[in-house]
Amino acid sequence: MNAFTQGDEGFGLYVHWPFCLSKCPYCDFNSHVAERIDQKVWRGALLRELEYYAARVPGRTLTSIFFGGGTPSLMDPATTGEIIDAARKHWRCVNDLEITLEANPGTVDADRFAAIRAAGVTRLSMGVQALNESDLKFFGRRHNVSEARKAWRAASKIFPRVSFDLIYARPQQTRTAWRAELDEALREVADHGITHLSLYQLTMEPGTAMYEAHRRGDFTLPDEDASAALFEMTQDACARAGYPAYEISNHAKDGDVCRHNLTYWRGGDYVGVGPGAHGRLTLDGAARATRQIKAPALWLKRVAAEGHGTQEEEALTAESRAEELVMVGLRLADGIDKARFVRRAGRPLSEVVDAAAVAHLRADGFLEETPGALIATAKGRLALNAVIRSILI
Repeated sequence: MNAFTQGDEGFGLYVHWPFCLSKCPYCDFNSHVAERIDQKVWRGALLRELEYYAARVPGRTLTSIFFGGGTPSLMDPATTGEIIDAARKHWRCVNDLEITLEANPGTVDADRFAAIRAAGVTRLSMGVQALNESDLKFFGRRHNVSEARKAWRAASKIFPRVSFDLIYARPQQTRTAWRAELDEALREVADHGITHLSLYQLTMEPGTAMYEAHRRGDFTLPDEDASAALFEMTQDACARAGYPAYEISNHAKDGDVCRHNLTYWRGGDYVGVGPGAHGRLTLDGAARATRQIKAPALWLKRVAAEGHGTQEEEALTAESRAEELVMVGLRLADGIDKARFVRRAGRPLSEVVDAAAVAHLRADGFLEETPGALIATAKGRLALNAVIRSILI
């Protein structure tokens, strides 16, 4: 690829707020518990790093901003607003700029929601995770079911768009129990105009407290067949309720997808600022991966000294970039758009995947192929990692 072309994959800004009130045992994100946070210092540092990257990728059209964490709802809404204003000054923005902020039900109330909305946030993503008290305790969540229900109902009256997350395939979770919980969630989102659900299977991430507890045998998880059955039931129930999956774990009503995450899955460019944030940028015709220093104090120190806290910037090889695009693209219900793949990888998809392997998996019902796309079927998404390993040259 000799020049940067921004297509329908968009261009995003990710802002990482690393602080939480407590560390959830399943979480492997860059999150830290701090007794005191100097909001003014953090605001200045985030704005300075944003300015550094904006100077490196001028002339783009910003399609989304995503405040992740950590718990970004703990960020001073004034900080949120200043970052949004700065992003609008640095880049051209689409008229319907999507601005998402993650929130935990136990850290916000209606007044806080109103302040976040006034700062410019258009979409709230709530980390609910479970709709029963015992599993909320297992997940180390600070809120209860009643607080979660109150929070998303309040949010739905303030924000144009609201999403919430649930985690399933929990220890001893049965199909009947999950179906009842999922049905409750689907009733709630329908009743309150919520148009997006993120539904993730519980995974054990190395380095987390839950991973160590699982290794000790403190609990067991559903086996592969049970997890597959839960996945299939989830896909079917959501589709019947009008929330079809547009990505393996994400469901939207009336096409109300998360545009920022689509930028990731479509292989678009995005700037990442804040401790531990990742980015993907096309610079001088080549794809580069950026990663910021994870430790908040060290990141602050580096930003103060150099204007940014970048720990690593790696030029991606043509092969690694193409493989990455296959891995993220097949997660989408629409699959890999072949024209977009050429634009992002600089080569046709046919040079990256094995034609014989694709033909075999098509015959077995794992893949579909059209003149414009390569798509993992529902059966293929159940075994996606194996499918990807099979087709990559």
